Amino acid sequence: MKEKSGSEDVIWDLTHLYEDTSDKNIENDIAVIKNKVALFSTKYRGKLKNISSDEFLDAITEYEEIYQKTTRLASFAYLNFATQSNNAEASAFLQRFQEISSQFEKDLVFFDLEWASLEDRIAQPILDNPVIHKYRHYLQKLRKYRPHHLEEIEEKLLAEISPTGIGSWIKLFEKVLSRIKFGRESRTQEEVLSDLYSPDRQIRIKAAEDFTEGLSSQLHILNHIFNTILADKMITDRLRKYPEWISSMNLDNEIDEKVVAALVDAVKSRYDIPQRYYRLKKRLLGLDELFDYDRYAPLPISSEKMIPWNEGKRIVLSAYNDFSPDMADVARKFFEGRWIHAPVIQDKRGGAFSDPCTPDVHPYVMVNYSGNNRDVQTLAHELGHGVHQYLAGRKQGYLNSRTPLTMAETASVFGEMLVFRSLLDRAEGREEKLSLLCNKLEEIFATVFRQIAMNRFEDAVHNERRSTGELSSGLFGEIWIGTQKELFRDSITLTGNYNIWWSYISHFLEAPGYVYAYAFGELLVLSLYKRFAEEGESFAPRYLNLLASGGKDAPAKLLEDFGIKLNDPGFWQEGLEIIDEMLKQAEGYSSGTDGAAGSIGK
Repeated sequence: MKEKSGSEDVIWDLTHLYEDTSDKNIENDIAVIKNKVALFSTKYRGKLKNISSDEFLDAITEYEEIYQKTTRLASFAYLNFATQSNNAEASAFLQRFQEISSQFEKDLVFFDLEWASLEDRIAQPILDNPVIHKYRHYLQKLRKYRPHHLEEIEEKLLAEISPTGIGSWIKLFEKVLSRIKFGRESRTQEEVLSDLYSPDRQIRIKAAEDFTEGLSSQLHILNHIFNTILADKMITDRLRKYPEWISSMNLDNEIDEKVVAALVDAVKSRYDIPQRYYRLKKRLLGLDELFDYDRYAPLPISSEKMIPWNEGKRIVLSAYNDFSPDMADVARKFFEGRWIHAPVIQDKRGGAFSDPCTPDVHPYVMVNYSGNNRDVQTLAHELGHGVHQYLAGRKQGYLNSRTPLTMAETASVFGEMLVFRSLLDRAEGREEKLSLLCNKLEEIFATVFRQIAMNRFEDAVHNERRSTGELSSGLFGEIWIGTQKELFRDSITLTGNYNIWWSYISHFLEAPGYVYAYAFGELLVLSLYKRFAEEGESFAPRYLNLLASGGKDAPAKLLEDFGIKLNDPGFWQEGLEIIDEMLKQAEGYSSGTDGAAGSIGK
């Protein structure tokens, strides 16, 4: 780190889960879970079609308890690994747990299969019984997977070998990325990428070259990992009879494929918005040509300075409190309870996340905080996830607290919007407002347009793998550049270095098809925020109730209270028009006028 941010000592306290990897409670819990799984199997295997609703309630309650205890162990194993991914002991502990967990999964798989296969005449009376109401949606969702289930012996085999499957390849990916030393200074991924935000063009060029060189040194491994995961998904989808590579993700997200297609088409139809912005940015920077390494360059009017950890914390909590003191109170728990890991350190995985853990504990947030403006927004984003997970867990319990990825991004993006609006309201002068608007627009472009371009990359590489076989790194690069050029056209010149920047994006591996959820969440939040701007204080309780609802119902149902209809093609255009309004306002500020204020950027 060039300068200390104050985040160096912000280390999470995992003792809320277990003292350490040698904690005797770990072995005790593994033994307890093993015993519960054996009893559960003896009690319910082959008997679901003959039990009463009250007995079924006992079954699903026991099932939930087993998975909650297992997830507590899983969270501890992964969180312990995430900040020391090249520590042999941490890696071995994670692998050991994955192997134990696969055994539990193997012995529980019968429940999902038997429940999904029950005839409607048997299942429907159970679903209709009031005693099952809490679990009704969860159980309905399980039944939707019936066409994609295999025979029990096959499902058990897949569970048995899962420790050496996708999870193992993802762990290898994280180890490789965290071990790369970028440039002569041997910097981390987070450190070198932060230089792309430097006002000095030579520093940006060097950062892009260092990052490309570092990725290139491991490209043969990264290419193999990507191809392996593409092939695994191809085989799994074929076995489970999913018609398209994205079908399983859409089913998980409880979103109709027509809705996703409408989202993708709507965003692509407005690629002119980022293209217009980057032409504006080229003019504001005084450049003849804008290259990929210039994309995040601060404007000359920007006053990018170190934002110490405590100041970033204050900004986020203040913005949350202005919206809802209750929301701020939950967010404050993360700081006071040491539920956050913030410093940039060697061997820590890049990026940021919020792990929901379990309702009987609390979520944990990981960021890599170096003190720039986007780190404050990232903190707001992950705390949004954390608040969402905390409220849903406390209100809904373990099974119903898990939201589809599309809804999971709602609170995180809303948290970013609260911070942006708070800063904009306090901004003095046209230049400061223009700087904030441009920063926000770039974040929105990264969340909406870039994610849809990445979705198009995913779509192409999955289909290419299925039609022609293994992809070379060169072909990956061609597809990557092609989908990026479609987004930027002549507004940004993409260099040869940019060809391999697909190879560090973990979402492609961890959750194929995930990325459209970001665009979904951003456009949804823009519409929600517009309603907040129009409605005022009465909006906050309804919004917090939405978060506390977790996954107790499908997204379309949960959003009815806000008058949002996801199957309306015009809905996506509403969010895109708001982005267009923000850009028009930025264009107005840049030409010396205030422009027309929209519902977001006023």
